[in-house]
Amino acid sequence: MQKFLVKSVAAAAVMIALPTAPAMAQATRTWVSGVGDDVNPCSRTAPCKTFAGAISKTAAGGEINVLDPGGFGGVTITKSITISSIGFEAGVLVSGTNAVNINAGVNDRVVLLGLDIEGLTTGLNGVNILQAGDVLIENCYIHRFQGASAGNGVMINTTQPVRVTIKNSTIVSNLTGVNVNSTSGMGHAFVFGSLLTDNSGSGIRVNTGNDATIQGNQIVGSPAALVIKPGASVISYGGNLLPNGPAPTSTLPLQ
Repeated sequence: MQKFLVKSVAAAAVMIALPTAPAMAQATRTWVSGVGDDVNPCSRTAPCKTFAGAISKTAAGGEINVLDPGGFGGVTITKSITISSIGFEAGVLVSGTNAVNINAGVNDRVVLLGLDIEGLTTGLNGVNILQAGDVLIENCYIHRFQGASAGNGVMINTTQPVRVTIKNSTIVSNLTGVNVNSTSGMGHAFVFGSLLTDNSGSGIRVNTGNDATIQGNQIVGSPAALVIKPGASVISYGGNLLPNGPAPTSTLPLQ
């Protein structure tokens, strides 16, 4: 009996001495699929179903990639990250709310590539930017955000400095295409090579103290291509089609 007790105590001591298994580390690259599951680790062979499911398993500064066509749901972004779809339909469809909320650190960089962001006429904001250092929206299609309290394709509404670049994107059938509504002097939008059409209020709205730089865009089909509030500025580097509303505050030659 004594021999048995000695062995039992020794075994228990070994178990206590063993290190506990570490929590699952976040991956620098994760994957989503239309037939994935959010219980998966979001790996290439076991992808997640939604962007919200993948983002919790993706390290800051990492990337979520779309593996095949699907609807991947709305997402809130609180860190530096890239969400990328190249060659596949990557749908973000919402009703009565925001599609992509960005509330990251003041120095964080967020990149959205190749997303189809749909508001079903009741969505509030396609991309709602509350805080970040730098945001890039490229090759995205943002449409039908017409919610009564908002209705912006891209809403820039920060209290800290932010640079938002929109490139080669289509922003259509919202109340406002791009709304730069940050605290005075904090919002800086750059819109290049994009189509902003049939937005029922304006293509680009820049509120007091903020600024936008535009080049090579078609901003058509709205009562005003630009709305520039007192103290705001819009700098054009040419190549813009602006049939309605005021001219940019300045036009500079393309360097």
